[in-house]
Parts: sequence; C-alpha cells; structure tokens
Amino acid sequence: MHLPSLVTGKRYTLPQPLGSADALLLASLGQREKIAGKLTAIVTSDAATAQRLMDEMAFFAPDLRCALFPDWETLPYDAFSPHQDLISERLATLWRIQQRNKDTGADVVIVPATTALYRLAPPSFLAGYTFEFKVKQKLDEAKLKGQLTLAGYSHVTQVVSPGEYAVRGGLIDLFPMGSLVPYRVDLFDDEIDSIRTFDPDSQRSLYPVPEVRLLPGREFPMDNDARAKFRNRWRELLEGDPTKSRIYKDMGNGVATAGIEYYLPLFF
Repeated sequence: MHLPSLVTGKRYTLPQPLGSADALLLASLGQREKIAGKLTAIVTSDAATAQRLMDEMAFFAPDLRCALFPDWETLPYDAFSPHQDLISERLATLWRIQQRNKDTGADVVIVPATTALYRLAPPSFLAGYTFEFKVKQKLDEAKLKGQLTLAGYSHVTQVVSPGEYAVRGGLIDLFPMGSLVPYRVDLFDDEIDSIRTFDPDSQRSLYPVPEVRLLPGREFPMDNDARAKFRNRWRELLEGDPTKSRIYKDMGNGVATAGIEYYLPLFF
C-alpha cells in the first residue's frame, strides 16, 4: 500500500489493513518521518490497540524508537488519583518527546484517542522541574530533600515505588519517576561517592551507574506560585463559594487532593 506524504491541514483516508499489516504500514511511516527528522504521533481508537501497535511495530522496525503515552485509567473527576506507575510512564514519554534528537528520545509516540483529549503541562514545566546529578558531584542533602519535596516526591522509610525517597545517614534511596529501577546514592561528606541501582523487594544494591535523572513527581507543580494561581483561576472560572470546596481548601494548605489531575489546566 502506498503511503502519501503527510501535509499539514490535509487528511488522507486509507482502507483498514488486515491483521498486523497496520503495524507494518505505520512502522514504515515512522521510519520515513524519522529520516526526515520529524516526530510521528499515532492516535488509536483505544488503549488495547495502542499497546498492540507498540509491540508489533517493535517487531517490524526494531530500530524505531516507539513510546506509549498511557491513559490515567480513571474516570473524569474521580475521587482518587492515577497509579504512580502510570504517572511515571507518562512523564518518561513526555521527556523522551523533548529529547527526540538524542539517544534517549523517541521517533514515534502512540496515544489512545481518549488520552489525547486531556490537557498536558507545558514543556517548560518538565524542563524546570527536572534535575540530575553525577558521581563525584557535590550534593547538599538538605537542598536535595527540599527539591524532592517541591517536585512531588514522598519521604518514606523504605523506597518501593516511583516518586519515593528515603534518607538514612549518608545513604539516599530514590525511585525517580520515569525510571524502571530505584537508585541508592552513597555520600562521602557532601560529595557523591557512588550511585547504584537496588532491588526494591530485597533492598539489595545491584550495579553502579554514573548519574541519575529525576523527573517531577507529578504532572503539575505544587510550589507557592502554582498553588496561588490555581486558587485564583478557580475563583475566576468556577461558580459558588470556593471556601466550601475541599479541593480549594486543600490546595491552600499545600495538599494535592486525590483526583486533582483533572484540574491540571488551573495550574498553568
């Protein structure tokens, strides 16, 4: 089947290919756009189709860097937040989109149609709340704890899930959002002596790595300016007495209410 050249503002309709032929067709499209230096976005009818294309395109084009942008898997304005693993995967995909000209980037992004309907944080948010450090670098432990808290990470006694950190003497355990494994940072005074991955189940250190990148712990900011903007926009856009809203009051107290993700546009 011939693939037409994509032109902004023009729509093309092709017959539905049989079986896995759609994955082969889209893999060819992704490779062609990659050569042209462009990022390809594929919008699917549902999450199952997105996952299928992700798996099958990897077979047809192993060198094509595909990324899946998953759904929150919650209903709009539910009283609970998406699972941390989903938030972690979403943030990792957004980061890869920004890094597409580097080895860690993505050539194709696959997203279900329902997921594509929701607003996202601007690229400046991810860039402003992402930081990294390397072995032998100076590290202020108190400053790091402040950065982690501001970025939305939870201080726990034992790290087992993305978005958590723990401090025990000269050891700092971190599970960065977007990472498949947690890291253990060993400090010698105020210098990073080593960084190792570790098993969250056994808590045993595994292999050394040269650096760690930390993405934000949430898809929205929770600093004073962001919370003030949220409350101002709430009063501007929503009717009624805001002081009777639990979400509004929690935001004033610095608490991210469960389900706050659906109010993301009020932060920006």
